[in-house]
Amino acid sequence: MGFCILSLLNLFAFLIFTSSVHARGSVHAREVRGPNKYSFNQNYKITWGHKNVLLLNQETEVQLSMDQKSGSGFESYNHYKSGLFHIRIKLPEKNSIGIVTAFYLSSPRSAVNDKHDELDFEFLGSNGPPYTLQTNVFVNGQGGREQKIKLWFNPTKHFHSYKILWNQFRVVFYVDDIPIRVFENNAKIGVSYPSKPMRVIGSLWNPESWASNGIKTDWSQAPFKTKFQDFKIHGCTQTGGNKNCHSSKLWWNSKKYQSLNVREQRAYQNVRRKFMTYDYCSDRSRHPKTPPECRRNK
Repeated sequence: MGFCILSLLNLFAFLIFTSSVHARGSVHAREVRGPNKYSFNQNYKITWGHKNVLLLNQETEVQLSMDQKSGSGFESYNHYKSGLFHIRIKLPEKNSIGIVTAFYLSSPRSAVNDKHDELDFEFLGSNGPPYTLQTNVFVNGQGGREQKIKLWFNPTKHFHSYKILWNQFRVVFYVDDIPIRVFENNAKIGVSYPSKPMRVIGSLWNPESWASNGIKTDWSQAPFKTKFQDFKIHGCTQTGGNKNCHSSKLWWNSKKYQSLNVREQRAYQNVRRKFMTYDYCSDRSRHPKTPPECRRNK
């Protein structure tokens, strides 16, 4: 009982702290507040599972469904070289163990000698709170940089905002404007950094083999449904190869976005301390020697 009360007090303190971050002004002040009215079809297209995709609210909302036959997914028309990529998501409400909702950036993949780059949000299905969010970073086809956190809210009840900032300095993953992960550009010490043009992708699928800890998906709960909103993209497409996607004239590359401010840093450390459940940097069974980027990404 005492442990539960302490956990609730810690969560309450965290929510007060994070709300103060929002109240004092978002680091993404140039973005439109709240879900915008951009039509899905302006920047995205359905790529698979067409029968399991439903456009809602004058095409400003998309519902992806998954049944035992197929999941579904979409991707941006363009490839991007830098930007701040965001979406609002509401996860399936049912027992969704084994089902994963994904929002990520990825360069083209090859079945032979794969060298793709990828930045992942992966929401692992659950039979109730707390829900696990996994992030991962792939460079030149090499991943294995998983981190997991327990979300401090129920992501099935309301839409929440998820963002990936990617510039030549760092990658930052945000949940409701709270930084939950930072991956610095450590190329100077020999650490590979994502640099290939990437599409923005959303999907609903069933990687039961690794996402459910051996528990089988309960298909009697199908169809599983995830909803997406907010389809405006802030990114550099490098059209025609003439645009400098690392220019400081692009606001996401400016000095303001080269490091976390004091309030963000505090919120980031709070997330790591209170909600992180797995960090590849600390997994000695996989990495007997700490990966070189880990000391710098904290």
